[in-house]
Amino acid sequence: MLPQALSDTIESLGHLPGVGPRTAERYAYFLFKSSPRLSTDIAEALVNLHTGVKSCPVTFALIDNDETVSPLYSAPERDKSTILVVEEPLDIYALEQTKQYRGTYHVLGGAISPIDGITPDQLHIKELLDRIVPDQVKEIIIATNPSVEGESTALLLQKTLHEQFPHLKVTRLARGLPLGVDLSYADQITLSAALENRTNL
Repeated sequence: MLPQALSDTIESLGHLPGVGPRTAERYAYFLFKSSPRLSTDIAEALVNLHTGVKSCPVTFALIDNDETVSPLYSAPERDKSTILVVEEPLDIYALEQTKQYRGTYHVLGGAISPIDGITPDQLHIKELLDRIVPDQVKEIIIATNPSVEGESTALLLQKTLHEQFPHLKVTRLARGLPLGVDLSYADQITLSAALENRTNL
């Protein structure tokens, strides 16, 4: 039998998504063999995770605990008239890596999923609508994931925005085949989007 401390570490690591029993064992044994300083650093980072991070009250992006709002909203160079809507906070950082977007963001906090019990009223849709007038928003870019849940959420957003703000420009990120992917490996949603969003040559 394994020592209790090692068993406890394996069990704790096993709660992480995508980490099965064998992977948890490898991680735990790696930490045991490594310098104790590594385990201490990880433990300290985890302890500070919930006290050092919070959600921006405007955009719902993740910010440091001592910040009032997200710098991606408050910085003078950000264009408040454009809002890019994403499902989760980490989606923002993927988009920021492109260095192509200078507007602001809004995190919904998920996507509509009746199976998982996620309904529209649990998402930050009302807060998005509340930003449109004070920020003089001209365009909403919907960037939900290309999944069934993401598509349902995008359709609801589009309908709600058109009903309440008929003159507001509502767009969607282009979808289709990524570079370097063979047709035979593309899923149905990707292929459907590629056909729908085909361009002239």
